[in-house]
Amino acid sequence: MRFLHPPSKNVSATAFLACALVVPLSLHAQSAPHAGMKGAAMDQTMPAGKMDMKSMMKENNDKMASVKTSGNPDVDFAQMMRIHHQGAIDMAQSQLRDGKDPQLLSMAQDIISAQKKEIAVLDAFLVRNGKQPTAPTK
Repeated sequence: MRFLHPPSKNVSATAFLACALVVPLSLHAQSAPHAGMKGAAMDQTMPAGKMDMKSMMKENNDKMASVKTSGNPDVDFAQMMRIHHQGAIDMAQSQLRDGKDPQLLSMAQDIISAQKKEIAVLDAFLVRNGKQPTAPTK
């Protein structure tokens, strides 16, 4: 699809924020038991030391949804992207701990390295704009 006029920054920021707020709702809906299960609880527990991607994603999306928007699209983007990147690091660390595939283990290490660099850029931007970066969760 080709635009006659490029979308404005405000439209892009609004779309990003809308997605950040809608995704947690869709994840919640997906985790509900299906009607055909007759109320049976789904066992979503993981063995100790094993990653639980669904709860990691839900926690990350809950954090993004709880961010109070500033009205500044750049600050809002940086705040939410920082949380998003930390979530990618957390998932990659779980892959390093529990995964077996050499290609995915290498990718996880690359993700950690790249996301840490981008978080440093986001943190510097947030500090320059009077915002306190959130501390890493892990």
